[in-house]
Amino acid sequence: MAHDDHPGSAKVGATSSEGDQAGSDAGQILAEHDEERPGRQLSGPVAIAITALCALVSVFVLWTVFLPLAKGTQYYLTIFLAVVLPLTFLCYRSGLRLSVGRLNRRSEVPAASVDRDNPAALDWVLAVVSLVVALYPLLAYDSFLERRQIPTTLDLVAGLVLLVLILEATRRTTGWWLPAICLGFFAYAYYGAYLPIDWSLAHVGFNIDEIVPQLFMGTSGFYGTPLSVAATYIVLFTIYGAVLDMSGAGKFFIDLSFAAFSGRRGKGGSGTAPGRTVTLAGFLLGTVSGSGTATAVSLGTVSWPILRRAGYPREQGGGILAAAGIGAILSPPTLGAAAFIIAELLRTSYLTVLIYAIIPTILYYVGIILAIEIDARKHGAKAVEISTASPWRLLGRFGYHFLSLFLIVAFMAANIPPFKAVVYATILQFGCSFLDRTHAMTPRRLLEALATGTRSVLPVTAVCAAAGIIVAVVTLTGLGLNLAAIIVDGAQVVGDHPTLVLLLTALFAAVAVAVIGLAVPVTASFIIASVIITPALLELGVTRPEAYMFVFYYAVLSEVSPPTALAAVASAAITGGNPVRTMWASWKYALPAFLVPFAFVLSDNGSNLLSQGPLLGVVWATLVSVLAVAALAAATGGWIVGPARAYERILAFGAALLLLYLEPLTIGVGGALLGVAVAVHLIRRRLASPVPDPQGGM
Repeated sequence: MAHDDHPGSAKVGATSSEGDQAGSDAGQILAEHDEERPGRQLSGPVAIAITALCALVSVFVLWTVFLPLAKGTQYYLTIFLAVVLPLTFLCYRSGLRLSVGRLNRRSEVPAASVDRDNPAALDWVLAVVSLVVALYPLLAYDSFLERRQIPTTLDLVAGLVLLVLILEATRRTTGWWLPAICLGFFAYAYYGAYLPIDWSLAHVGFNIDEIVPQLFMGTSGFYGTPLSVAATYIVLFTIYGAVLDMSGAGKFFIDLSFAAFSGRRGKGGSGTAPGRTVTLAGFLLGTVSGSGTATAVSLGTVSWPILRRAGYPREQGGGILAAAGIGAILSPPTLGAAAFIIAELLRTSYLTVLIYAIIPTILYYVGIILAIEIDARKHGAKAVEISTASPWRLLGRFGYHFLSLFLIVAFMAANIPPFKAVVYATILQFGCSFLDRTHAMTPRRLLEALATGTRSVLPVTAVCAAAGIIVAVVTLTGLGLNLAAIIVDGAQVVGDHPTLVLLLTALFAAVAVAVIGLAVPVTASFIIASVIITPALLELGVTRPEAYMFVFYYAVLSEVSPPTALAAVASAAITGGNPVRTMWASWKYALPAFLVPFAFVLSDNGSNLLSQGPLLGVVWATLVSVLAVAALAAATGGWIVGPARAYERILAFGAALLLLYLEPLTIGVGGALLGVAVAVHLIRRRLASPVPDPQGGM
């Protein structure tokens, strides 16, 4: 992201050598640690040609919003995959991702040798082959669909080749784990008949001529819901995000955050609480990025010098960056890609999903702001003096960057489909860019934005097409229902009380989603969990919105979950902190988000947190949950009014758990426990305070 200063903007770290160095390394750090963006740095005629092709794909996508193809959605998906898959081989390296050390060494290579990062002969061959096999169904499309039950040998060969190419594209963009998982599911479909017959997971087994048509010729495989979401919603939002970024919105959001939290100190001076500022900036910057790791890195290049000057240790500073970055995926109006899949699975509007996310987002930010404020006091962090314009002046001059965001929500509220709403918002943002000459969308900048929009969706498309393999196998074998029965039966081993069974099932589900998320990107982990774990929650009476939102939050939070918290590792690379300690710091800041989803599913009143109940119920559930989050922050941070003792923290933690159950009895007991914790803390501090000497001494 370019950080050209707006007139009168906050020059955060503009003269800091640390900030400059962090900025120069940001692209390398992002390529190393963001699961979905380790792309090539193309140059020369190849870069020009691929940029033009990517821009044309964006134009095609925008065109089909208003003039859809006559042969329907699957026909469009076939074309979309046929143009995106070859670009993936050209834009992503064939080798394993480089280590940080190798990336640092690579940054020292002279500019003239950058051409080595352009596609090699093998990449061009794979691009051509993928184009041919992906377009194969269009040679006689109607006939292709009709012979699904009796595929020809050529159909099977084309399907198998496309399977291999999708897995290779996924490996290039996200690593080995997701392709390995997909191959495991494929093997399960083929060898399931060899499992012991008394096993719950055993099935009759399927031949290649049954599996491949399910993947290649149906609507639950390569061309299923995941790819449909990537080719409609997600690509349009990546185009919008690119235009938003190119028009200067990202820089404005950071400037506004620092200006909003600055306070006057002395004559002509100003100070800001960096922790709160970074949190707000992460929320706003997420509308541009859409990636937790990318938001953390972009934010860190600007904000880490300020956090360090304020006195934050490297690990706590990195934890703040990671927690703020992940919050961007959880926050309306542009949630992560998985949120679009939720809308499709629930057959509801994207606006409804945004409404589900509002209160959990409030609770998330209340939790991390309280945790950050506690750490600021524990580490003696101080306000930092920076040069800022008035927030009102910034809003008056550059507040138009918010218009397109508001327009998306307003259009969806008016029942305009989200893909049309985001196109209108993109057009509005394009027009508004000319209000700032520095960031006006000239033809060249527009071309770059359109190309960036398509390049950003390449890894998501590969992941979604690969995830379709898992969905198809689960549908074919009935694996989801079998796993649901296993999970519920495992919970019932401990006891048969309905609440206990539901609690243990939710706990198993949370751990399973987190474990899946350690290996694969957020979108893929959500898709996998939604088909093999969600049925267990549904079987116990949890509603579909609550179950899917539960899985969504744990899929997102895997990015701050040790031992492979990518957002935290990337933040540690920015701050120079210890990666493991940075992971635990970010996990501590995000802890309320790990516990709040249990409130969705354990109590009937949990639906209020998704704004599904009456207004009064939503209000009281929100207030009680805010109190629970405050208790959690006190327990994990070890601070109430001052440093808290172990027994005070235990009381606060117990109070938080009881309050989050959202039942009258537990709310009463939890509130009483919290009151006791606060009272004991205050009495202890008062007794420990020195008594003033009546004669004036101590």
